[in-house]
Amino acid sequence: MTVDPRAQRPSSLFSPNVIHEIQRAADQGVYDIRGFGAKRQVPHFDDLLMLGASVSRYPLEGYREACNTSITLGTRFAKTPLELDIPITIAGMSFGALGSHAKKSLGWAASEMGTSTTTGDGGMTNEEREASKHLVYQVLPSRYGMNPDDLRRADAIEVVVGQGAKPGGGGMLLGQKINPRVAGMRDLPENIDQRSASRHPDWTGPDDLEIKIQELREITGWEKPIYVKVGATRTRFDTALAVKAGADVVVLDGMQGGTAATQDVFIEHVGIPTLPALRQAVQALQEMEMHRKVQLIVSGGIRSGADAAKALAMGADAVSIGTAAMVALGCNKPVYVEDYHKLGVEPGCCHHCHTGRCPVGITTQDPALEERLPPEKGARLMRNYLRTMVYELQTLARACGKSNVNNLEPEDLVALTIEAAAMAQVPLAGTDWVPGRGGF
Repeated sequence: MTVDPRAQRPSSLFSPNVIHEIQRAADQGVYDIRGFGAKRQVPHFDDLLMLGASVSRYPLEGYREACNTSITLGTRFAKTPLELDIPITIAGMSFGALGSHAKKSLGWAASEMGTSTTTGDGGMTNEEREASKHLVYQVLPSRYGMNPDDLRRADAIEVVVGQGAKPGGGGMLLGQKINPRVAGMRDLPENIDQRSASRHPDWTGPDDLEIKIQELREITGWEKPIYVKVGATRTRFDTALAVKAGADVVVLDGMQGGTAATQDVFIEHVGIPTLPALRQAVQALQEMEMHRKVQLIVSGGIRSGADAAKALAMGADAVSIGTAAMVALGCNKPVYVEDYHKLGVEPGCCHHCHTGRCPVGITTQDPALEERLPPEKGARLMRNYLRTMVYELQTLARACGKSNVNNLEPEDLVALTIEAAAMAQVPLAGTDWVPGRGGF
């Protein structure tokens, strides 16, 4: 039989992936749930380049001239701001979504590097508190595991309004991951799917948020910095309202941020990329004359020291990593390949954080799987990764003539594409043109 080659062209609108998803939905009658982050390609920090020093600027010599990386968070109102050695923090990932070995690994590594880690949903474990020199305690809509004593044990408090992977949506923890300890911490039945609320039960707007921040300050004696975390959507307004409500720090999570479990339609179709969200947040702070007075932490797809350098150059004070931290611990590593195959995936494409069957022992409560990630090994891997990120960040800052990484600025950046130039509001490489501003 002769096949007409014109009939063999796949449809761009109904691609094989789209056809497969329609037929899966028709077979199962329910939306797809998965972990990890967005898989679609959107403009990101790879679409920006840094302008190293040459004649017009003087570079620093890496072996002889220091480049400071320290950052203080919470200088606006907190009596005890958080003083970190590096501007790279560990994002909130709950005990429940992650196993205890992974949480301990992150805490030990962050402590060795002089930075902070974050609890995530579900409360604070004693192991995490003991492992973490600087621990940020999240207050989420679910209120799972929250109590005033742990608020006072923390070094900072993060009020989570939204997450980049699912702004406007609550968290999920499927029943197979809710063992007796997780259930006890969250006051939930074992082995039953848990879905967190999408909004806080005791406030519905920015005025209520201001009251909530005041309550948290009173509980902790005005000692702890109060963060407000928003998913990247209406970023300019959300940043301004968080500042107005009294936040010491704004945490901005772009759509490339990951999650333990949510609907695929959220991950791929809700929110805006980190690049334009960061620019909008900085503009909001500048308009209020609060840039650098209220610190800005950006997360959502940060993978390297280069990403961190570009984020700082755009105006962030620090970055936060979640998915990249898991990858450093071994997520999607080509080991235990037969277990990946049992999940129907290859190493490098796994997104089964929600199932509790993580082949490398990170996103699981199964003791046998957790043994694949000894905390000492995980801490070593994470420490090495953080140290490499810092080296990369310092190298790029020195190349731009900066003795402090927070002295990086938009003038150190150009864009490779028109889309990135428009989103980041930096010139297209080789021109003075910033889309929307004029120039040539």
